[in-house]
Amino acid sequence: MMPIRELDHQVSAHPIAVPFKPSFSEESSLGGKLSTSWMSEPTSTDKEKKKPPLNGRRALPSNNSNAEENEVPEMDAFGLIPRGFNPKDYLRVVDIHMFKEPYEINKQQHHTDKYYNPKLIVRRGQPFQIQIDFNRPYKPETDQFWLEYLIGRYPQPNKGTYIPILVGDVLKPGEWGAKIIHKENNSIHLSIMSSATCIVGKFRLYVAIWTPFGIIRTHRNSATDTYILFNPWCQQDAVYLDDEKEREEYVLNDVGIVFHGDIDEIKLRSWSYGQFEENILDACLFLMDKAELELSGRGNPIKICRVASAVINSRDDNGVIAGSWDNTYTYGVAPSAWTGSVDILLEYYSSKQPVRYGQCWVFAGVFNTFLRCLGIPARLITNYSSAHDNNANLQLDFFLDDEGQVDAKLTKDSIWNYHCWNEAWMTRPDLPVGFGGWQAVDGTPQETSDGMYRCGPASVQAIKHGHVCFQFDAPFVFAEVNSDVVYSRREKNGAQIIEKIDTTHIGKLIVTKGVGSDEMVEITEEYKFQEGSEEERLALETAVMYGVKKQSTQDAMYQPQKDVEMDFQVQKAVLGSDFKVTITFRNKSRNFYTATTYLSGNIVFYTGVTKNEFKKHSFSVKLEPLMSSAFDVIITSSEYLSDLLDQASFHFFVTARINETGKILAAQKATVLEIPSLRIKTQGEMVADKEMSVIVEFTNPLKQSLEDVTLRLEGPGVLKTMKKEFRQIPANSTLIWEVKCIPKRPGLRKLIASLNCDALRHVYGELSIQIQKP
Repeated sequence: MMPIRELDHQVSAHPIAVPFKPSFSEESSLGGKLSTSWMSEPTSTDKEKKKPPLNGRRALPSNNSNAEENEVPEMDAFGLIPRGFNPKDYLRVVDIHMFKEPYEINKQQHHTDKYYNPKLIVRRGQPFQIQIDFNRPYKPETDQFWLEYLIGRYPQPNKGTYIPILVGDVLKPGEWGAKIIHKENNSIHLSIMSSATCIVGKFRLYVAIWTPFGIIRTHRNSATDTYILFNPWCQQDAVYLDDEKEREEYVLNDVGIVFHGDIDEIKLRSWSYGQFEENILDACLFLMDKAELELSGRGNPIKICRVASAVINSRDDNGVIAGSWDNTYTYGVAPSAWTGSVDILLEYYSSKQPVRYGQCWVFAGVFNTFLRCLGIPARLITNYSSAHDNNANLQLDFFLDDEGQVDAKLTKDSIWNYHCWNEAWMTRPDLPVGFGGWQAVDGTPQETSDGMYRCGPASVQAIKHGHVCFQFDAPFVFAEVNSDVVYSRREKNGAQIIEKIDTTHIGKLIVTKGVGSDEMVEITEEYKFQEGSEEERLALETAVMYGVKKQSTQDAMYQPQKDVEMDFQVQKAVLGSDFKVTITFRNKSRNFYTATTYLSGNIVFYTGVTKNEFKKHSFSVKLEPLMSSAFDVIITSSEYLSDLLDQASFHFFVTARINETGKILAAQKATVLEIPSLRIKTQGEMVADKEMSVIVEFTNPLKQSLEDVTLRLEGPGVLKTMKKEFRQIPANSTLIWEVKCIPKRPGLRKLIASLNCDALRHVYGELSIQIQKP
């Protein structure tokens, strides 16, 4: 029993009485006003460190950290406590059972059994169960208790950060509530419903018991912490998705496919999202703390996507990944070497410093992990021939000099061979009806939006119809998939001559991984109407009406050469071999023409930015009337190998001047060499909790040794990322690496490997394996 003096001191530590009173029936009111001043108290350790700065606008500091906590008193006295009071005379909580094992009811029903996390994880708007053991049987006539869920350091009822839950008779769908479903001896079994709009994060749980002299609470117990996630299975949730197969793919699949390469040479590689792996959920919640997103906004998927698209890159907020597009990756990992998101997120979570390095598919892969981990349906998409338009005028300008060659000084816009971004599924109550569904979000830092490097969420439906007035960043995405390529030349007198307008080069193909398969699925028509159709013209006019700049070509003279057509093909080739470029002319007129032709071969980054020109070739051709003629240009491996960049990308410009008319024909194409792949095989029985071997093999195809080679291997549920360094792999020799592992999860799993060195990057291998139950 405590002397009055000490308890007195405890009460005066919370001098502000806030009249929070759960609405019990009239005759059993809580008896006096309950002090909840503890909600705004900093923890004692923090108090010593620093007091929050005073702010004239708000009584409480902002509540934007899920990790921070406040101290909750175990005894909230209503006033002076009489000497005879003994808390043990009243109902007391002995234990709380959370049913949090993967095989128990909560994680099974909430589709959270795959999370490698010992705590309870549930999805909002759906009931879950707990059991409370008291020191004696619970008597509803006289005993009063309720649950309290708290999040953050300054919990408040009106912000959804302090949630008192009374026990009632019915659970209303999508609203906080609790009811007793079973009583036995000293135990009660509760079904608890969370709100379908509640904050997503980690909540602390207390059980509060009313006594005539004050409220007694359970002590702080981290074992009862409860993670609440988005719920695509719940109709009232903003991320509700009605197709079970799609939910399995876009929320529960922890491996995906990245499509890369270029439009004529599509390549694919697997990416391990690993959203269920150990500590990944905490790392994802930390990202929202890092972005300082107010806790009260964390129930809104629009806000979460917006801040995440900024925090995934490090450009202005020290976010997760530092981008590098210059082919030098000192003091970091080359973007092509990563096999998944887990290593990146865990490194960031522990170091709090940007992880080096990433390019678009790395930003998109990590963003996808973040979204799926929190329960927002998400997919990674690739746009082939993606416009990066520096002045957002729906036009990529390529300037030619007098000879018809591209003027590198004047040409600022670039065409990315491909660009990856993400789509997240949600309703858009902030937009007119019809613009919910898939929203484009992009974590790759390209342009600023509202002062930060971020992009989206932009409604894909709004982009398709040209309604680019709707937030966020729709004009930028519209330009990425719809710009025209314009070739122009300045005459000696200053007049600008437009030689060619290519309206179909950009956004040629937009793809994503199929549902439940590794197939490539085309989704171009979700972003744009068919090229040249009436609807496409209307969408473009709508976008221009809503402020997308489109320069008119009236002020420049545009008279294309109609009677001669030129095109070219690049032969498919393996890295290290010679190949040819075939240029074809078709003279449709009855005139005889001669043409001076230039071919420029450039080694480029996949973003279309040139590193250097490795091939220059010019020749004259005779074009007979009504005839087609073809000319080959040979590219030898010695011309390109020394300067090759990590995606083995080339860009060819071919321009031809018709000598008789002075008109210029222009064409450009990107091409990618075939890069050899890794071979993966297994040895031994593939059974959960039993040792097996994984063997990775690679043969060096180059005529030179590979130095300082790094191999990576990972497989969610089978093995954590393994790394191995090899000092040298001689020309034409084969490397063999064997790894022993004990798979944890049965079912269809995927092993993913990458090889990386300065001379050779983007070398991948993968293997799907079936792990049996023990």
